[in-house]
Amino acid sequence: MIKRYIILLNAFLILFIGTSYTLNRGSKNNLKYPIVGTNQTKSFDNKKVIDLPKKGDAFYGQNANHLGNSPQYQDNNDGTITDLVTGLMWQKSLDHNGDGKIDVNDKLSYKDIIKEVNKANTGGYNDWRLPTIKELYSLIMFDGQDLNPQANNSGNIKPFINTDYFDFAYGDASAGERLIDVQCVTSTIHEGELTLIYGVNFADGRIKGYGQKLHGKAKKFNYFLVRGNEAYGENDFKDNNNGSISDVNTGLMWQKSDARESMTWKEALKYAEESDLGGYSDWRLPDAKELQSIVDYERANHSSGAPAIHPIFDITSIKNEKNENDYAFFWSSTTHERQGKNGGGAAVYFAFGKSLGNMPKRPEGRGPNGKNRTMGPPPREENNQISNLPANWIDIHGPGSQRSDPKSGNPSKFKDGKGPQGDAVRIYNSVRLVRNI
Repeated sequence: MIKRYIILLNAFLILFIGTSYTLNRGSKNNLKYPIVGTNQTKSFDNKKVIDLPKKGDAFYGQNANHLGNSPQYQDNNDGTITDLVTGLMWQKSLDHNGDGKIDVNDKLSYKDIIKEVNKANTGGYNDWRLPTIKELYSLIMFDGQDLNPQANNSGNIKPFINTDYFDFAYGDASAGERLIDVQCVTSTIHEGELTLIYGVNFADGRIKGYGQKLHGKAKKFNYFLVRGNEAYGENDFKDNNNGSISDVNTGLMWQKSDARESMTWKEALKYAEESDLGGYSDWRLPDAKELQSIVDYERANHSSGAPAIHPIFDITSIKNEKNENDYAFFWSSTTHERQGKNGGGAAVYFAFGKSLGNMPKRPEGRGPNGKNRTMGPPPREENNQISNLPANWIDIHGPGSQRSDPKSGNPSKFKDGKGPQGDAVRIYNSVRLVRNI
């Protein structure tokens, strides 16, 4: 009988320890700011999907070679989802009016969203808040595919959020929206050339700053509310005095200075593989979410002309498309896969300076190259402030935006920018390496 009790007790302890390990995975090493992996398991060359590169191969060191913390969620069956890596609890659905469908009627102006935060009681909790841009970006998944901005059918395209746990829908085409109109806003605001509210678009996989008005009316947004782990997104940097900086809160070590030169994505991967900075040989190009962890949205907001990174880091200044002093775009190891054949031709970058777009006053409904845009508002009316500015390059999406660049090619082919807002295209971007502490 005693032996039987011992066996049962051991079985219980194994089950308890196993469960505790799973639930506390996000607090491994007591990290306050654990970075969730991007879930990008595909590998790419400059255009297409390839087999997973091995060490020594071209394109080795990309995101699929370094997966990071596997995303792990728990559905609490009360309208909430717990992220077991970050410790954050999220509202499950974008169906805010509770009518059983996600459409244009669930979207609100930014002012009305703030009011809803104070009334929210999902799951019986009353301490919900609008997330910061770092909290919300923890949900992005780069196994998604970028839609064509003019697409009218999402088909089998996968969004940039885990739809096994979160309820998601593309823009409401029946109400005149574009499918990519899934801008989820945050509490992070930039006061600069334009006043911008940072948001994550889970339809096209980007961070951009958005204005509060469109066509003279209050622009309406999606939103996910969050609760718990209020320290998430805070850094704790230490200078190691060997050319590296450690972030105690994320468990990551960073190159203190950038590469001081620009390069293609393939060259950036090679640069990382060849680095032995500080006597370490395991440096890598950071994935998108690792790189976003060192963006300092507050510094860029409060110091005119300052880069969006903590002053403990060195960052090289450049001349931008407007011939102004600025700071580079920085490559990540993450491919920004798009819809269609050869969809692996672009990689994610972050703007640590201005996030420029070429926004001349064009004829209604025409893009940066004069081509017709069949859906959505004229680009220059993205936030209703642009029409009052000079007809040239402006900081359209704000420092700390996340967009993507072609992995290879000739930047001169994009001298007028690319896409609905005329995004600056450089192709040759800077690099800051990372490794695990």
